[in-house]
Amino acid sequence: MLGETVWRATRMKDSHSRNKDKVKDKDKDKDKDKKYRLSLLMTRSGSHENVSPDKKASSKIQIPPEVALSWSSSFEDLLAHSDGVETFTQFLRSEFSEENIEFWLECEDYKNSTSPANLQSKARQMYAVFIDAEAPKEINIDHSTKLDIQKNIAQATQSCFDAAQSKIYALMKKDCYPRFLTSDIYLSLTKRKVPPTMTRRRSRSFVFSEREDNATAWM
Repeated sequence: MLGETVWRATRMKDSHSRNKDKVKDKDKDKDKDKKYRLSLLMTRSGSHENVSPDKKASSKIQIPPEVALSWSSSFEDLLAHSDGVETFTQFLRSEFSEENIEFWLECEDYKNSTSPANLQSKARQMYAVFIDAEAPKEINIDHSTKLDIQKNIAQATQSCFDAAQSKIYALMKKDCYPRFLTSDIYLSLTKRKVPPTMTRRRSRSFVFSEREDNATAWM
């Protein structure tokens, strides 16, 4: 009898343990699903045309080489042009770091919100998607800045994400932008454009060589 009682107790314990594991697995799946839905919500709710799924799915835009060349003047000029932002986003996506530009664009939209209720809701969404340690698109910022944001969103204002946005902007300008200018994505837009100075130099060289050949033949 004692052996049977122990056997039953062991089976009940194992069954209870398996049920707990199933609950944990379900909770994990719910968390993953929640993060995915938050990420999807942020992408769809962004009003900026450059991160819209419809924009990405559209046909390729013909960008004049001279326009693409103007983006090399400064990072500010690149971000001031809608096609520049879209092209830069494509480049970051190829490096698996598109969360940087997406966060920066979300911050720009966030600062245009005026309703306290909208600010509060948007701030919590942005924190869940970009700032939280388990965020699906976590950006690379220091722990201190994260803590400040966590405190600030309790009473959200338009400046909640200013420090983080500045850090991400500096990161993209210093690290990503120089690589973008030498990437195939960017060069493919500018390679058809030959600087006028190169054409003139070749022309002078050709004329000089031709004259030299004529002089040699005359002698």
